[in-house]
Amino acid sequence: MPTCQNCGSFVTADYVRVFTPNEVDRPRVCPACENLVRDGADVREARATRGN
Repeated sequence: MPTCQNCGSFVTADYVRVFTPNEVDRPRVCPACENLVRDGADVREARATRGN
């Protein structure tokens, strides 16, 4: 099962297929990450809370 590199949460294979490069099987951030977001090819700290 794929997991997030940042928080360790489970992510689906479809999420990995869409949001990671072909040679990577663990995303750097996921929707469960409260403090980080994807920003193009980079990862940055979230500017606002996600309302969780």
